[in-house]
Amino acid sequence: MHYHTIIIGAGSMGMPTSYFSAKNGHKTLLIDTYEPPHTFGTHHGDTRIIRYAYGEGAQYVPLALRAATLFTEAEHLTKRKLLEEVGVLNIGKEDTDFMQNVFKSAERFQLPIEKLSTSDIEKRWTGINLVHNEIGAYEPNAGFLHVEECIRAYKDLAAQEGAVFAFNEKVVSITEGDGHVEVKTNKSCYTADYLIVTAGAFVKELMSSIHLPLPVTILRKTFAWYDSDERFSEQNFPCFSFELENATYYGFPSVNGTGLKIGRHDGGVVIDPNKDRDDFNLSDQEELDEFLHEYMPSIQNLKFGKTCMYDMTPDEDFIIDYFPGNDRIVLASGFSGHGFKFASAIGELLVDMTNKKDVNFDLSLFSLERFKNS
Repeated sequence: MHYHTIIIGAGSMGMPTSYFSAKNGHKTLLIDTYEPPHTFGTHHGDTRIIRYAYGEGAQYVPLALRAATLFTEAEHLTKRKLLEEVGVLNIGKEDTDFMQNVFKSAERFQLPIEKLSTSDIEKRWTGINLVHNEIGAYEPNAGFLHVEECIRAYKDLAAQEGAVFAFNEKVVSITEGDGHVEVKTNKSCYTADYLIVTAGAFVKELMSSIHLPLPVTILRKTFAWYDSDERFSEQNFPCFSFELENATYYGFPSVNGTGLKIGRHDGGVVIDPNKDRDDFNLSDQEELDEFLHEYMPSIQNLKFGKTCMYDMTPDEDFIIDYFPGNDRIVLASGFSGHGFKFASAIGELLVDMTNKKDVNFDLSLFSLERFKNS
């Protein structure tokens, strides 16, 4: 029952990590409390945006570009459609940090971007109504990922490379040994040379069991689909984000007639991930209805809504680092909100960290050291 690498959490980050680990010839075990894809992580809900001119900072751009390359490779290997280039339209006031970062990162990395006025946007996408003199940054080769298909693709690839799955097993303890790490579940006990923790919303309680208090907050988030006409189809409408003065909204075109999908990125309610999440409710709908009434007034009829969980750091940047004092344990957390687009590339670099290889990205932004004083 000894492995080179054990990965806890078989979702957005863990599944591609298991593939790259096994592909490197490592005896690999992947553990999850449920069987992925499932709705208890952060990888459900059909779609996630993938974009490259990055409002959160130019340091993310190389990681996003590498991720797109790896997702495309996974498409070819599995014959599953993972990435759709429908474009991404960012909308906001020109002087906001987010919009400025989009243009600056596009210029730095020579990414295609169109700067659009209010009238440009309303002429090209007649379903949008702008009333506060916003501008647009349109990235034509960005788009969205089919998230559950991404999980299935990397699950297939990991299995082909010989990775072992321990699904429907809950981790009950992690113990640092002499030259190894021990992981006990409710069904068995395993040891490994290296442990990679990608446990999503459950990472905080897992790390507290080995005395590492993480500054990660678990939030209840919601999103919903609305009836929409042909103007909002994936052939005619892009993914989008609205950086408003007091809120941030994001959304997707109607994919195969499912309806316009929309959610609010900021806000959320702190929850215990082990307890039942409240279902999508009237208050959640009213929040989305208010935005749609102002910016997409022809969208009115809710089809259905869902809930999910974010694991958020205070600065909304990720955590990718070794466990303090033990480089046999690698921790990857805090991805919710904007992490899925990087999943393939993060899986690759987590394996490089266990191989003691030079990682091709500057990970100082994601260090645990930045929380030392808090």
